[in-house]
Amino acid sequence: MHILVVNDDGPPSSHSSPYVHSLVRDLQAAGHVVSVCLPHTQRSWIGKAHMIGQTVKPLYYRPPPASSPAAGLTTALVSSSPDETVNVTDHGTTYHRPSTVPGTEEWILVDGTPASCVQIGLYHFFQDRGPVDLVVSGPNYGRNTTAVFALSSGTLGGALEAAVCRRRAIALSYAFFNRNHDPSIIAKASRQSVRVIEALWKQWPSDGSVDLYSVNVPLLEGLEEGKVLYTPMLQNYWGAGSCFQEVEGSVDGEEEDEERIREGGEAGRAETDGGEQIGKRDGKGGLHTHKHFKWSPRFTDVYKSVEEAEPGNDGWAVKEGHTSVTPLKANFWNTAEDLHGKELQLPPLETPSATKTESSTTTNTKDDDKNHLYALIDYQDAYVQPLILSAIEKLLPSSSYTLLPSPFTTENKEPEIHLSTLLPSADGKVLQITPYETIDFDHAMSHPSTTLINSYIIRKALIRKHFLSSTVEHWVSKHPDSALKTHVKRAEAFEVDYAEFLDDALVEAFDLRASMEKNDELISEGKADEVEWWILKPSMSDRGQGIRLFSTMEELQSIFDGWEVESDDEDEDDDDDDEATHHKVQKDDDSDSDAGNGINTSHLRHFIAQPYIHPPLLLPELQNRKFHIRVYVLAVGALKVYVYKDMLALFAGVPYVSPSDPSSSSEHEETRELDLSAHLTNTCLQTYSSPLAASNSVHRFWDLPALSPTHFPQSKAQNIWDQICEVTGDLFEAAARGMMIHFQPMEQAFEVYGLDFLVDADDSEGKNRAWLLEVNAFPDFKQTGDNEELKGVVGGFWEGVVREAVGGFVGGAEGVVGKGDEEKMKMVREVDLGRRW
Repeated sequence: MHILVVNDDGPPSSHSSPYVHSLVRDLQAAGHVVSVCLPHTQRSWIGKAHMIGQTVKPLYYRPPPASSPAAGLTTALVSSSPDETVNVTDHGTTYHRPSTVPGTEEWILVDGTPASCVQIGLYHFFQDRGPVDLVVSGPNYGRNTTAVFALSSGTLGGALEAAVCRRRAIALSYAFFNRNHDPSIIAKASRQSVRVIEALWKQWPSDGSVDLYSVNVPLLEGLEEGKVLYTPMLQNYWGAGSCFQEVEGSVDGEEEDEERIREGGEAGRAETDGGEQIGKRDGKGGLHTHKHFKWSPRFTDVYKSVEEAEPGNDGWAVKEGHTSVTPLKANFWNTAEDLHGKELQLPPLETPSATKTESSTTTNTKDDDKNHLYALIDYQDAYVQPLILSAIEKLLPSSSYTLLPSPFTTENKEPEIHLSTLLPSADGKVLQITPYETIDFDHAMSHPSTTLINSYIIRKALIRKHFLSSTVEHWVSKHPDSALKTHVKRAEAFEVDYAEFLDDALVEAFDLRASMEKNDELISEGKADEVEWWILKPSMSDRGQGIRLFSTMEELQSIFDGWEVESDDEDEDDDDDDEATHHKVQKDDDSDSDAGNGINTSHLRHFIAQPYIHPPLLLPELQNRKFHIRVYVLAVGALKVYVYKDMLALFAGVPYVSPSDPSSSSEHEETRELDLSAHLTNTCLQTYSSPLAASNSVHRFWDLPALSPTHFPQSKAQNIWDQICEVTGDLFEAAARGMMIHFQPMEQAFEVYGLDFLVDADDSEGKNRAWLLEVNAFPDFKQTGDNEELKGVVGGFWEGVVREAVGGFVGGAEGVVGKGDEEKMKMVREVDLGRRW
């Protein structure tokens, strides 16, 4: 990157600007082109000001050579004679004219503000180096946490000026806790800052939600071991009284006062209150007493506000020894609030190689121990667990891994797992494959290079239906040629708390309302068979729970009314509660069991409605029953996406009939409820019309051409497979690049998904389209059934998971000893998100 560095502390100085040269050197060492434009003197507390009516003049600063310590860090004094010491620290040299020697490192100093430095640096110097990619303002000599500091900060002002110039910007501040500015700690802070800057650049939201970041790094010995947390800026205020101290006579020693303010806070403040009168009337009738004033802010107000506030803000993070990252728009608003409290993922620290003092035998033994894998495998699924263990046993050398004892018990099915307590050392290489709720994400984040877990932390952009529809919509708007445009039905997302407010919830569902109004007209004209049907899906449900079909507002209202129960019994002890008068959406009577189409109460708020895919592809040889295709997908690291070629076809229990057909209605005419048995293909919901239908509920996808050669030839199967691969690749890239907040692949993780597709009926040219229905994390593999051949599909998929995800973690291709059907695991997309350990 080409990075422009500005600050409000001026050129390197041990008194007022000790950090900037160290940061510039580390940015250069990381391979970045760094241009520097600074105020020629201290400009703290000036915000985003510009000096009007002033001609800004530059000076030219040349930092000390690379062989010297970073300028500003120390003031080294050595004896030149028994009675004299001299300063040998090189803080660089300032000139009135630019250098004429090619290759000279030269910074620009201007007699202006940090905001002026941004303007002049962007548009009037450094043009030969190409456009500036990023502006870094800082590092500030002191923290800029909380609103009181940030609103006056010249460091924030410089970043804000860059943001309004449409440049990405980071305001960087170092928070010190004592007067001992240890050069080794400053060096760590510079390294940490470079890592944070690079991580933020790579993960910068593409939706325009962030203009700049305010980053505060604590100057503590263990700062690199602390977390990097996204935090909101604490809203705080000055206490009562003035931030100026009245003094008599002239005010000298401004530089010393500035250092006193930075270092000591209250230490150098007068004993009197800031608003107390010091001067007296001179007795000659003057209206005012002649006084001078010194800037003497009460930092204790700020520190007290942090102590009194709830944890999680920027001031709290720095106090706790963490680096805080506050996303901002160029208007002082907090933004990207969903990031608050989460940790910014950084690459691991690079530590110097240990000195080789041991024998080669000892070294090899240590290397072997370091590469030995400890595996905690307990999927808590009797169907899948033996298949995972079999895949590991088949593909990994037995001497390369050790299975850890499971902490799960009959009484405790969700134990709190701490991997470090199960390993011989905290840095041991560990693989964890357990349910999501029990994954030790903290260990994975703190030991990214030695940990592999079986789930990403954040992936709702894919697995929550209303987020999935947004993922597709945003991507297609920017990539109109994407396969997602023609393979995912448009969706209307809405929220409903109470059925009586359904009409209000659909105010912005324009397509849905228009369709239902047209359907009412068609029904009134006797054309009920021409209506457009819609499918209703609770966003957070799975296994087909809560799915309903409707075509009119009356039918949709009836669905929500059917989910309601009187709350009087539940609230009879709380008659004064206003909420007791409402009818809260509740679950069906059979929702506590695995069977049936009930739904959990917590799932009933977010919904999507999509046009129903009618008619679907039907195969006469298989009783014209509707089916969907279950596709197993593997996502590895950040990010490779694989599709497993052995797919499954899951069939409904009865032959398909149009939802408009009178025979599809419930036996109870007064309920007007549609019989869904011909429309739902989840095997866990089926009631089969015959033993034959039950035995033929699941087939291998690639067996369909043999079962229905006329209606499902091999060429049709291949075309559908090609579509599924393209759609899956586009979908994961859309989530990774377009919904970075809601899908965050991690290099130290992999995850398996079940994607469901539905194939529509032949068009006029005999072609079909595979429509994406939904994405499931931790898919229900038991739907495959107990048929050993079909069970082999799941087993083969997990062998592919071990080969592609675990094999590289153990030791690359040589880490896998077993052979299998490598070609069945097809990589359909590789997205470089820049997240590597």
